[in-house]
Amino acid sequence: MPKTKFQSLIFTLMMVFCMVFVMTVYTVAIGSGGLAYWQFAASIREMWVEYAVVFVLIFFIVTPNAMKLAFRHVTPGKDKPIFCILAIQCFTVCQIVPMITLFATFFHHGFTSSWFVQWVTLICQCFPMALCTQLFLAGPLVRFVFRHLFAQHPAHSSEAAYNQAN
Repeated sequence: MPKTKFQSLIFTLMMVFCMVFVMTVYTVAIGSGGLAYWQFAASIREMWVEYAVVFVLIFFIVTPNAMKLAFRHVTPGKDKPIFCILAIQCFTVCQIVPMITLFATFFHHGFTSSWFVQWVTLICQCFPMALCTQLFLAGPLVRFVFRHLFAQHPAHSSEAAYNQAN
């Protein structure tokens, strides 16, 4: 969807915000034993370190790798665009969940003797939610908003102006 580096930056900022916010609410709810209204405000306050880490990982490492992996299975131009999008999303989640849960394990619990068990437990808790959120909530929502932010209006394009003049 993004066609320029600037658009890629904006798209990634929006997607990472949605995903990190939802996943922060989710993990706070798990830690608290259930979902409550206060967790939404708490998540906004607590999510910024993970947001920065996820953004850097996604923008510079994960997305290029996810595209390479996805394009081994789907072909842009040949396959329907939705299949390409879904493949990229799935490979993105498969890469980012182990990375960010490892970071979160050390960030929130420190390096303890049980770090590996905590990390694997967090992966198992977060992966299904992250995949569903990406495929069914954040992905469609961000693409919808992005399309409207960067919509090409035919009346404002140089080609439309040229056609009207002739």
